[in-house]
Amino acid sequence: MAKLKKIDYLYGVGRRKTSQARVRVYHGKGENTVNGMPWNKYFEGEVNAKTLTKPFGATETSDKYYYSGRVTGGGKNGQLSALVLALSRALLKIAPEKNRVVLRKLKLLTRDSRVRQRRMVGMGGKSRRKRQSPKR
Repeated sequence: MAKLKKIDYLYGVGRRKTSQARVRVYHGKGENTVNGMPWNKYFEGEVNAKTLTKPFGATETSDKYYYSGRVTGGGKNGQLSALVLALSRALLKIAPEKNRVVLRKLKLLTRDSRVRQRRMVGMGGKSRRKRQSPKR
């Protein structure tokens, strides 16, 4: 008979535009990684660092947990937003009644549903462009 593995992490999934993020949040101290790289190398910049640490700061769990994330698709901005949503959903599982109020107030549990509009036939190559009207 196969042995059952003990799951020692919390799991979260987040999406934004065409990006998907899967995150595992572990208890204890460790290095936060995204796609096998340190998070501050993958998402460079002070603004990105502030955005990414927001869920941990809000729930006051930055020194108690670390994470390993996997992001695919889209650009860096979409991937960052997807990762923040995934982290927020994973941290919600720690203490749902306490963390839900805090994360909801900062709008970290809301999935941004805005997606690129498809191009329409007869619009001159763009999604909202119209044909030029004749001069006379």
